[in-house]
Amino acid sequence: MSSHAFVIPPELTLDTGSWPADGPIRFGSEEHKRLFCKTLLDTHDPYRPKVLDWPRLGEEAEKRITSLPIWDIAVQTENRAGLNVCTYAEKISDPLLNKAVQLNGFEERRHRHVLANLVEAYGIKLAPEPHYPVPKDPEWAFLVTGYSECIDSFFAFGLFKAAADTGYFPPELIQTFDPVVNEEARHILFFVNWVAWHRRNMPFWRRPWFELKVLAVWVFLVWERIGIAGDVSHGQQDNNFTVSGAEQLGADINVGELIAICLAENDRRLKPFDDRLKRPRFVPFLARLALKFIGPKHKAA
Repeated sequence: MSSHAFVIPPELTLDTGSWPADGPIRFGSEEHKRLFCKTLLDTHDPYRPKVLDWPRLGEEAEKRITSLPIWDIAVQTENRAGLNVCTYAEKISDPLLNKAVQLNGFEERRHRHVLANLVEAYGIKLAPEPHYPVPKDPEWAFLVTGYSECIDSFFAFGLFKAAADTGYFPPELIQTFDPVVNEEARHILFFVNWVAWHRRNMPFWRRPWFELKVLAVWVFLVWERIGIAGDVSHGQQDNNFTVSGAEQLGADINVGELIAICLAENDRRLKPFDDRLKRPRFVPFLARLALKFIGPKHKAA
């Protein structure tokens, strides 16, 4: 299937089984799997990208949106994410987990079409897309996509809120795009619970290799973002649109304030979901640690 084709997913959200009973749930248990899979499946928003109402913008607002140096790589990132997740889904034999990962992949690909319709609506020109090879190691690709989203979504939540509060994005655009942002909260919640379940259900002899793989993913993502920061400083477009996006919000937002907004928005986006589910912890931990050193009033350089 072409990465450009948008198709209606199978009826993944039907017949998802019963919710686990109230009470404590052990990570790695069958109840844990049912809880995080059904949370993703049963909260699916069936919106169609083509029917999203992209608002007419004033000249100044449209110029701000179209000048953001993120759109090429944002579309490409969602295409890669969709391919990575769907490829991993093909390897899953568990019916409920397979449904959930398929839906995750569908929603990632739908994000690509939302962005494509946005750039079309506002006349943004995209560079030709590259070829997307099928991942040779589906588990590695799924881990890279999941942990990358844990990083990017944390900052995207805050940037989206800051853009709304400062008027950088008009309210009509915020309302239209909010379902996509909320979907990312569902994805990272699903992913971190899958990791917790997966590592407890693999054979003991595979666990050291899996932990090394997770560590390698984090090293890869940190190295990627160090390279990204260098590219940003030279004015090149890249996939760390949280960095380049922050620079566009203006001097009124400082580093400490932005981190505090990200933490608050991360908590708000994840709050509606079952308290028994594991939350992403690593990036919020680093953010809180950073706030202790720089404080909320530290100005951006």
